Amino acid sequence: MPQSQRVPRVIIGEADRWTADLICQLVRSARCDADIVALGDGASVLQQCRQASPQLLIVDFGLPGIGGLDLLREVRRQKAQPPLPFFLITEKIDASSVRAAAPLAPTAYLAKPFDAEDLLRRLRQVLLQPGEEVSCPLPELAPQESLDQYLDKARETAAGAPLLNQVHETLELLHGPATPDLDELERRFHNDPQLTAQLIAAANSAAEHRGSGCQSLAQALHRLGTKHSLNLALGLALQRGASLDDPLLMAAGLKIWAQSQRLAELAHWLASRLGADAERCFTAGLLHRLGDLALLRTLQDWHGRGGALDEAQLEAALHKHAAPFGSALRTRWRLPLELRQLIAAVYQLGSGVYSREALVLNLAAQAAPLDAGQSFAPLAEHKSARMLHLDAATLEQLPRLTDVR
Repeated sequence: MPQSQRVPRVIIGEADRWTADLICQLVRSARCDADIVALGDGASVLQQCRQASPQLLIVDFGLPGIGGLDLLREVRRQKAQPPLPFFLITEKIDASSVRAAAPLAPTAYLAKPFDAEDLLRRLRQVLLQPGEEVSCPLPELAPQESLDQYLDKARETAAGAPLLNQVHETLELLHGPATPDLDELERRFHNDPQLTAQLIAAANSAAEHRGSGCQSLAQALHRLGTKHSLNLALGLALQRGASLDDPLLMAAGLKIWAQSQRLAELAHWLASRLGADAERCFTAGLLHRLGDLALLRTLQDWHGRGGALDEAQLEAALHKHAAPFGSALRTRWRLPLELRQLIAAVYQLGSGVYSREALVLNLAAQAAPLDAGQSFAPLAEHKSARMLHLDAATLEQLPRLTDVR
């Protein structure tokens, strides 16, 4: 990057982690080299501003401690010329709130849930000069760093899985003039593990938490609403590595996606027959290999930074690192404990009393690898089938191929 270019410092004040992550991603999409500081309370924002003046502030009106309006008032007292760009994001769109902010001249007054594409356009206007382009190649690997070392280091900060190509295509269609309804969003998004997991996590965040926890995509969509759900999906699609482009990794990803979908559909079918919670079972089945997919995305970064990668290394990495990656993601995103327990049941049943849903997931995991020419009848001897009182004739009715719901 030429020395004449100044790396902009952007301070984000937003208490909700998922909204803050979305804004961070939009800033990176507008200006990939931006120095971003994301904070969850007003006092910390003010302290950071005093330490080093930012080139842009993006603050929630209802920020804990010193609120967004008071921060805007403090910034305007400094009488900087030209005025410091300040985006105020708020749920307060009543006339009195707008009148209170207007004399302080916020650069943008954006209602929550904001339009992500509109915010991205505004960010580009503030952070880029006309005609300016900034590129940010991946940094090179540390000297002598092995693949295992790289993956161990990346595990706790991994962004998650790539998105299915159909999600990218769907987002282009859904950001048109007609607003899709929630049923359409569920139909278009329900096969994607990454999007499902992050929307569930966002719906269970402190900012959104109302009543019992969400454990399915449909529940998450209804809690978040159409606009916020679309914003979060767009933020995921804009992330680096959101698509797999390496042929070796793409082939592995397609196989894992198919296996996840197969298990999810079998779990849904069994749960529906047994009066169990079919949507929770489908979700757990879909997410059970989230760690494998997140690992593929991290391996793409490794390869992009100049690291060697062949089929043998890929298989070894999946065997050693996929489970820890998945566990770290589910914990860091604070997915509901009940959902994590169902995912664990795919691999083994713990001790104690088993829920019907856990038995369904465990049995679906035994059925999923069987191909069209193999009989499901022998599964009647499996522990989960016996406890669910499923006979060979019933098991033979299991769908042979994944059917899109």
